[in-house]
Amino acid sequence: MNYVQLEKLGEGTYATVYKGRSRLTNEIVALKDIHLDAEEGTPSTAIREISLMKELRHVNVVRLHDVIHTESKLMLVFEFMEQDLKRYMDVHGNRGALDPATVRSFMFQLLKGTAFCHENRVLHRDLKPQNLLINKRGELKLADFGLARAFGIPVNTFSNEVVTLWYRAPDVLLGSRTYSTSIDVWSAGCIMAEMISGIPLFRGRDNTDQLNQIIRILGTPDEQTIKRILHDSPDIQYRPLPRLPKVPFQTLYPKVHPLAIDLLDKLLQFDPTMRISADEALRHPYFTTSAAISTSAQGYDLNASQSFPKNAQDGKTVGAGAV
Repeated sequence: MNYVQLEKLGEGTYATVYKGRSRLTNEIVALKDIHLDAEEGTPSTAIREISLMKELRHVNVVRLHDVIHTESKLMLVFEFMEQDLKRYMDVHGNRGALDPATVRSFMFQLLKGTAFCHENRVLHRDLKPQNLLINKRGELKLADFGLARAFGIPVNTFSNEVVTLWYRAPDVLLGSRTYSTSIDVWSAGCIMAEMISGIPLFRGRDNTDQLNQIIRILGTPDEQTIKRILHDSPDIQYRPLPRLPKVPFQTLYPKVHPLAIDLLDKLLQFDPTMRISADEALRHPYFTTSAAISTSAQGYDLNASQSFPKNAQDGKTVGAGAV
């Protein structure tokens, strides 16, 4: 093998990840060792990840360098990223909360990578801080495409057992199997709120509790919204929802800039048809204006102008602290 296996970085359901080094170039890489079952062969999640990662080439999507496949081993060789967003928040945040400039930089990069996936007809389906990797240059990249799925037109029927519970869209929680790109947008909104406050926005114990946590903040959707969701997803077994009023995000995060609140509100719409797309979100005034992102939930005050640079569209980092 052309790679030297170094220390273990982590272990998941179907793979173990190691730090590695190329014997040819001395480049540091991440080696994802897939657990192969003698009887079942290569996991479908691994096949899905390989096929999708080969196609996705973008600055905000982690790069698949190589695939090593023998009878007993399947190893994916990725570019090395120093840490995931969850760890970054733990290390660099104020009780997990990031400063406004870093939140804006990471959100831009997250949406840029997500929009690229969607343009290439790929749903990630498992966006969460643990699946967003950050390198020492402050670049954020989407990773772990094990649950990702290519989608077509008309929209295919997919499993609703996707996206870690806290980042799962309400339509999926209701049992919809006809979802599309809007589920990744919902997850991005949850991640934005978590970066702002340091705490996951919706922390349910199970599907029902998760839905209730969402309604406690977004309020109970009106009858027209419910009818539209049921019309679009006839497979939903609908149960009446508790009647609760909306709690404005500005009330939850009183020190956050109104433009950040407005984007958060557009990402976290109960009705999937009303959610902003990732591409539209990139053109939101939160990213396109030069107004200072002056405050945050934890009380940072950046009165100095934090304009988004002219080259922001290339996905480069802005104002993110170096690791």
